[in-house]
Amino acid sequence: TSTKARAKRRIAALEEELETLRQDRGTKQRKTTYYVAQGRAIRRMVVLYTSLEDLINENDRRYESLRLTDDPSTLEQDNLQSGYIELARTLPWLHPKLGELDHEECEDMLRKLKKGADAARGDDTSSLKDLVAGWVNQEFRPSPLIRTDDKHSRGFVSDICGKLLCPAEWDWDQPRVKAGIRDRTLEYIVSENSWPLFMYENYRANGDNLEEGFLKSKLLVLAFKAVFTSPSSAKEADGDGDGADILENNRRARQKSDQPKVKTCVRFALSGVSSWRTVDGDFDYEIFWTNIVTFFEVVPGPVTRRKMNALLEWWTRKVFGTNHRQDLTPEVVSQMSVNALAEQR
Repeated sequence: TSTKARAKRRIAALEEELETLRQDRGTKQRKTTYYVAQGRAIRRMVVLYTSLEDLINENDRRYESLRLTDDPSTLEQDNLQSGYIELARTLPWLHPKLGELDHEECEDMLRKLKKGADAARGDDTSSLKDLVAGWVNQEFRPSPLIRTDDKHSRGFVSDICGKLLCPAEWDWDQPRVKAGIRDRTLEYIVSENSWPLFMYENYRANGDNLEEGFLKSKLLVLAFKAVFTSPSSAKEADGDGDGADILENNRRARQKSDQPKVKTCVRFALSGVSSWRTVDGDFDYEIFWTNIVTFFEVVPGPVTRRKMNALLEWWTRKVFGTNHRQDLTPEVVSQMSVNALAEQR
């Protein structure tokens, strides 16, 4: 063959190799985009702090231990396993994918999922920082108003933020309590062992019945709407939701895993801490998050279970409205215009 023909074949081979490289790069980029996008659901729907590796390791450990021993698991291990089950529900493709990939591919995938998860948490805390300030200003009209661009004026230095962050067992309006909290005296240590007043309906707690009005505050409803539906939907919380996408969203609203994240982020938005951290003074956000998860998942009996179901129904109604499709019986539908027109034809 001639030199010219050999050169043409070589050029064609190089062009084919280049196209293959382009396709591989495009495939890798699509995978990265997909994993990062999928990861955004993790901090919202699954776990706020726990690493994915810990969840996966616990699921593997449990599988192996069931084959070898019947030793009971600890509460921490049960929480990790619950987290893995929720992860598998939220990302149903992940469990089989973990069995297909080798170790390096798994590490790469988890790294991208974590990137998306942390980015979503950052976006949510940033948006709620501004939104919560606006909601507080609108409802309480503090003087001076809470600035959306400055967190140093929040926390217990702010009278209204201090009241909302005050533990349910104390009365913020008592000067002794207010001064003790601000001075961080031993008598008034604010920690994750107390439920803040912002979690209660009308921001008031009944010491004789602390479950009354718990998790029914206007701030929580607005924050949930802003994170899980859209910021534009978080304009009111007094009535029921507008029913948009209710058939799909009712299922999502009832997922207990959605709830703790919102409460934790609202607490952060009201605080004077300028950047996301696990511990704020004597308050541990990770344990606080765990306390909320425990409230939903550790239900001591049927009476409490009915209360829990009623609370979830309340949240479904507040966020997404009421669905009356079950009332559309065949008799009712037969009288409606679609069927009436069909009969007339």
